[in-house]
Amino acid sequence: MDIPQKYKRYTKKKITFGIILFIVLFLSSIYALCVGDYKLTVNQVVNALMGYENSSIDLVVWNIRLPRIFAAIIAGMSLAVAGAVMQCILRNPLASPFTMGISHGAMFGASLSIILFGLGGAESSGRIFINNPYMITVFAFLGALIGVVVILFLAKLRGLTPEAIILAGVAMSSLFTAGTMLIQYFADDLQLAAMVYWTFGDLGRPLWEEIYIMAGIMIPSLLYFIYKRWDYNALEAGEETAKSLGVDTEKTRLIGMLIASLLTAVDVAFLGIIGFVGLICPHIVRICIGGDYRFLIPISALFGAVLLLIADTFARTIIAPIVLPVGILTSFLGAPMFLYLLLKMYKK
Repeated sequence: MDIPQKYKRYTKKKITFGIILFIVLFLSSIYALCVGDYKLTVNQVVNALMGYENSSIDLVVWNIRLPRIFAAIIAGMSLAVAGAVMQCILRNPLASPFTMGISHGAMFGASLSIILFGLGGAESSGRIFINNPYMITVFAFLGALIGVVVILFLAKLRGLTPEAIILAGVAMSSLFTAGTMLIQYFADDLQLAAMVYWTFGDLGRPLWEEIYIMAGIMIPSLLYFIYKRWDYNALEAGEETAKSLGVDTEKTRLIGMLIASLLTAVDVAFLGIIGFVGLICPHIVRICIGGDYRFLIPISALFGAVLLLIADTFARTIIAPIVLPVGILTSFLGAPMFLYLLLKMYKK
């Protein structure tokens, strides 16, 4: 078999896997629109989307379920792509926004903005609200940025091994968790309710305004990562190889980590902490299609969207009418995967 035919087979498998994931995402979205306390048929959902149904069905589809589905898709894409890029930049299979302390840093920043400026809280009815989503996102990003800068500084200054980088991430997570607990101690009842609820990670909070902000940051970030796909492939081959191919490794690492931190910060600011999505998805995709970042980045994004949407649909229906926060479910899925990767890394 000549090289062009081998290359066609190589790419066909990956493209086929991506198409399958897209179909699964579409079907999962339709199913998620139909199930819940207020069950709907596919015809009712289609009519509501076209504007032909009555007001109650329109309300359920457009104001409750569609924002939740879009939040799952956008957050799943953001976290999965951020995890894939961080694993390449830090050359560490355990790297992800959650394990590196970035999510906890963003949580600390969001909590700080709530208590300092009263940007969020809880109503007497129990509804959690955000007064200024832009300011909370800025504070969450600054909190995430602190963790990134410290880890990158230590890695450069002391030449940390991949294992030591993860330990530094765990240390930063502990520090940010302690800071968040201190803030919670001095918060009033309504502020405390908002902060604690944010730590769970729930997709039912964002309205259309927040969805637009999340999408407005996720789409250009994803396009940037896809644009830099060849640089990430070069980094996978090693520092010296990447430099010999003309890649500015320091700049690529710094910008990549900043954008991954921004994606994480936006998700934490609006949804709370959703753990391990950035760890699970890139590894499963690597097992299925390999580590070529031309395909790994977009397909990890699709897989992250599918995983988080299915997990949230399961969380909504497993003990209905009670809705579990999806962050609890992803942590149950991610913890065994983390231990498996840790054992595998030390076995090598």
